[in-house]
Amino acid sequence: MTDFYTTLLTLLKQDPRFTAQDGTFLRNAVYEAAMRLDANLLRLLLKNPETKARFFQEADGLLVFDKSGFAWAINNRQFLPDSYTRFKNKIGLAKEDDSLLSSSNRVCLVFPYKDCVLEGGQTKEDQKRSEIFYNELLAPDEIDRLLDPKAFTGARKYTADGETPVAGLSEDDNLIIKGNNLLGLYSILPRFEGRIRCIFIDPPYFFLATKPSDTFSYNSNFKLSTWLVFLRNRLQAAHRLLAPDGILYMSISDEGAHYLKVMTDEIFSMENFIADVTWESRKSVSSDGLFSQNSNHILVYAKDVNRIDKSRFRLALDPESFRYDDGDGKGRYRLEPFDAPNVRPNLTYPIVNPNTGVEYLPPAGRCWRTERQTYERLLAEGRIRFGADGTSRPQLKTWYSEAKSQGKGKAGSTIWHDVQQSILWQELDANTNATKDQMELFGSSVFTNPKPEDLIRRALELSTQEGDWVLDFFMGSATTQAAALKMNRHFIGFEQMDYIHTVSIPRLVKAMRGEQTGISKDVQWKGGGSFVYCELARLNQRFADAIQAAKSNDALAALYGEMRKSGFISCRIDPSALKVAADDFAALSLKDQKRFLMEILDKNLLYVNLCDLDDAEFGLSEADKAFTRSFYRMNS
Repeated sequence: MTDFYTTLLTLLKQDPRFTAQDGTFLRNAVYEAAMRLDANLLRLLLKNPETKARFFQEADGLLVFDKSGFAWAINNRQFLPDSYTRFKNKIGLAKEDDSLLSSSNRVCLVFPYKDCVLEGGQTKEDQKRSEIFYNELLAPDEIDRLLDPKAFTGARKYTADGETPVAGLSEDDNLIIKGNNLLGLYSILPRFEGRIRCIFIDPPYFFLATKPSDTFSYNSNFKLSTWLVFLRNRLQAAHRLLAPDGILYMSISDEGAHYLKVMTDEIFSMENFIADVTWESRKSVSSDGLFSQNSNHILVYAKDVNRIDKSRFRLALDPESFRYDDGDGKGRYRLEPFDAPNVRPNLTYPIVNPNTGVEYLPPAGRCWRTERQTYERLLAEGRIRFGADGTSRPQLKTWYSEAKSQGKGKAGSTIWHDVQQSILWQELDANTNATKDQMELFGSSVFTNPKPEDLIRRALELSTQEGDWVLDFFMGSATTQAAALKMNRHFIGFEQMDYIHTVSIPRLVKAMRGEQTGISKDVQWKGGGSFVYCELARLNQRFADAIQAAKSNDALAALYGEMRKSGFISCRIDPSALKVAADDFAALSLKDQKRFLMEILDKNLLYVNLCDLDDAEFGLSEADKAFTRSFYRMNS
């Protein structure tokens, strides 16, 4: 390392944000800070004469920061030329222009480009590194068959009585899939495109600071750009899966909500944004920060807002809201405003309260619900009431019997703060109640911030009917699937972590057996139902699993030799160079050996593609082939 780069590294390490707990220098964090013109970073660079002269230019008495020059400097191979970087250079994972391949537009491991795909694999639920190094961003010309439909394996049906192998998938079978959710979403497109009525996801959150844990056991320590690409790829598939009148809900924290909204506006369009729902996720007040973070966002989008039936997008009817009864045999009713949005001349006229003689006009910017003639008929029929005591503005009576026959109740409540609209679902169960449900189900809290079933219930009440399809591709503890089951909706879930077998599936089995946590009592759940479980058929993913499970350099050396002989190495790699570089590989640390092996895998071959279903090399059983053909309707 030259003297200048030594000076630069020493200077940057003075900012604790740029060093991990294990002492690793966080190059990506520095880049992110530079791109957003972080004031502390700029002050740090300005206080050193060398870095000030190198990265700042004076113009009309002002200092201008050279972002591009700084980015080039920290990406240069002479900056942090550790043994791993030198090894990558030797076998062809670096470019010839003194910049890492990770910052090029061919393969982006660090800085994403708009047309890239982030595969986003994670195999161990306890991984909490500063970077998920094998979340590789592949440029379009290298994606090849990455997003092709995949074959399935290990299909079996679960009921309250147990599990049995299954040869096919029926039209009404609920579905749980183990495997990478991006590749899984593209695999279900042939069968479910345009059919999903509601998608509810609780994805890994973006945090400015590294967090030890997240809403579920998934590494949320993404840097912003990578996190956005990670979600963008999945939302593009989700958009295709939604029905024309489908709804998307995304639970997210303050730090990522606004970035996510801007990106989702591009995919779904700004016109299809419905609301930024705020729900109280925590009851107790913390004094750790300037504000106590007691809420999360739920961004709500429509596939096409013009296709949403407003009368259908309503909460379930609340009988308790019908609290008046005139004793005339018509039963209980509630009072609703008689005014409506917008100004229309034929709906704007004076109404006189017959009890007080006070004359009323619609509020500013609004009109009455009906024309004068209809109003007079409603008044004669006793359907108009002037407040509970008869002395205020006109209100319309709505009887419970009539509302019940229409199926749903009122719209979700809306609260305005200044000029920004938000919806506050304050009465919902907080995360603490969801944690209590976990304790009852499993004897311990298996997820740090589980979402309550009552939250999912509210979303499903608004946007679905019985029999509709619901999707959650970040399944976690299966809250969405459990709520959908209890509300008689069909569901699909994806999870790639092994806790799918110790948490997600056992929870659904308990639900089918009639457990009474969550919304069970509210919806009078008695048990029942079933679902089909299957896995994406693994190929290269088997190498990924073995790499992560390896405990020694010897085990990794054996995998290195096996991979060199396989056809699963990325086309970017020179196979002859791998053999020559064996000694250099042996000199790497265990962590860097794992990192390298993950990078050279051909990401197009993580799972068996559908087109290779009958290839004997991949060893799929006849049962797996039969189920896969049934899933893709290849038998008809």
